[in-house]
Amino acid sequence: MADVSFHDLSTTRVIPAELLTRSVADLTAFCDRAGPIIAAVRAEGDAALQRYARLYDGVTAERMSVRAEPEEFEAAERSVPAPVVEAIRRASDNIRRFHEAQKPEEMWLKEMAPGVWAGDRLVPIDSVACYVPRGKGAFPSVLNMTAIPARVAGVPRTIVITPPGPDGRVDAGTLVAARHAGITEVYKCGGAQGVAAVAYGTATVPKCLKIVGPGSPWVLAAKRLLADVIDPGIAAGPSESIVLADEGANGALAALDLLIEAEHGPDSCAFLVTPSRAVAEAALAALPGYWRDMDPQRADFSRRVLTGASGGIVLTRDFGAAIDFVNEYAPEHLELLAADPMSVLGRIRNAGEVLIGEYTPITLGNYVLGVNAVLPTGRQARTASPLSVYDFMKRISVGYVTKHGYPSLAADAECLATYEGFSAHARAVSTLRRRLLEF
Repeated sequence: MADVSFHDLSTTRVIPAELLTRSVADLTAFCDRAGPIIAAVRAEGDAALQRYARLYDGVTAERMSVRAEPEEFEAAERSVPAPVVEAIRRASDNIRRFHEAQKPEEMWLKEMAPGVWAGDRLVPIDSVACYVPRGKGAFPSVLNMTAIPARVAGVPRTIVITPPGPDGRVDAGTLVAARHAGITEVYKCGGAQGVAAVAYGTATVPKCLKIVGPGSPWVLAAKRLLADVIDPGIAAGPSESIVLADEGANGALAALDLLIEAEHGPDSCAFLVTPSRAVAEAALAALPGYWRDMDPQRADFSRRVLTGASGGIVLTRDFGAAIDFVNEYAPEHLELLAADPMSVLGRIRNAGEVLIGEYTPITLGNYVLGVNAVLPTGRQARTASPLSVYDFMKRISVGYVTKHGYPSLAADAECLATYEGFSAHARAVSTLRRRLLEF
């Protein structure tokens, strides 16, 4: 068995650039191959979706409807174990409450000066497609995280696209989650072809204004290629995480949580960052036992991540240097294991989410806590935020000036318009307007 990657930065202040590089940093090859798929969907519509379902998703069923039919929802409710249905329901309730609390007021206006009012009105986007992946597992949790905030925001038409299984059906848990979220439109198309379907529309799949949700490099490439056709939302790519542990952290616990995002796939990124050699050694000692008890495929995924260039253990010179590493890396998920985590929280500038303390593993955030688990990846956390109700709404600026407030604004506006050389701007607030309004 290969050794876990150990990056000793204890004697340097320089963070090697290769540690900040994501496993899928260059999408050029995917874009080149996704282009013909997009073109085929645009030209052939549903026929292309059916063909790619067989080619890429391994569909062997003789018949596959592009849209999930009502009887599939009913069959899903019967086939999913009752405890799973209840877990989905409770998780969706928490996610809904979180996003309802996050939802802003429909409109605000503030008096900037006597008789001068300015503000915003927030309205939902008309249509959104939620992408729920399937290639490396089943993800009803992703449906919850994407569709529920869209529903809370008031999007009139929220649909779901997801790859079909070999039987030509949607994952049953995903359909159960869709029903609990109030989603009735679920379409069987994933990858680049799914993105193209909602960008252009087909006879069955509606054209949408925006697409949200995590996906494979194929999905990311298609979003990039179609960014002038459909709003691609935040680029939520392969999973990435950092477990940040101080000298007093439990190394075995840190190792347990290091595996959470690493098991998503070999393209994930996962690091334990600590200034403590003892914590690092305890984590190293615990990992083999954890791998023995895991599902073999997930163990293989996480082992490949933690023994490769995109994962492992980073030993820093002190805890301040560990925090600096986090802020430079800008991880999707950050789990903070520290004696006084609240004092550390204010020093974290760049992370998609911060989960604080030994009782808040990343698993809770991914499923049931309520915070949104669709997060910016690829260092986008330096400028981007988690998926939220704001992603399903847009602001319309509102201004209102009374007769009393007009004169002082008009004088300044005329002055600036004249300076910039815009005569129509200037004349619209000149004495000519006063004459027309007779005041």
